[in-house]
Amino acid sequence: MPGIQETRRLPYSAEQMFDLVADVGRYGEFLPWVIATRVRSDGENEMIADMVVGFKSLREKFTSKVQKVRPVEINVHYVDGPLRDLDNKWTFTPLQDGGCEVFFCVDFTFKSRVFEALAGQYFDRAFRKMVEAFEARAAQLYGSSNSSAHTVA
Repeated sequence: MPGIQETRRLPYSAEQMFDLVADVGRYGEFLPWVIATRVRSDGENEMIADMVVGFKSLREKFTSKVQKVRPVEINVHYVDGPLRDLDNKWTFTPLQDGGCEVFFCVDFTFKSRVFEALAGQYFDRAFRKMVEAFEARAAQLYGSSNSSAHTVA
C-alpha cells in the first residue's frame, strides 16, 4: 500500500508538538478509533507501547517501538499486530515566527490483501481525520492562535 504524508505549519513550538506526539498514553483521549493505550516502557530515546484500535465490532492491538530524538523527530516501528508492516515518522522543524513545520508520513501493509483493499478505500480519509485530531489537541493544550494552521504542498 502506498504511504501517505502531510506537512503542516502550526503556531506551536517544535517542543510542544514533540511532547504532544510523544504522549502516547493519552492518545485515547483525542484520537479517533483509539480505544486504549499501554506504555510498556518509556525512556528518553525509546518507548514500547501497545495501542488498541477499533471501529464498530472490529478491535485490533498493535505493539510499536517508538524512537525519539527530542525535539526534532519521532519514528514509530511496528513490532506486532494484525499488519505485515507499519512505520510512521514525525519531524518537527522550528520556524522563525515561533511555530513549527510538522511532517508526518505513514506506510503500512496488511497481512491480508482482501483487508488491505477494503481498508485502502478509507485510509486516506482516516489519516486526515487523525491529523486534524492532533491539531485540535494542540489547540486545546496550548491555546488557539489567530494564524491558522495550513497544509504545505
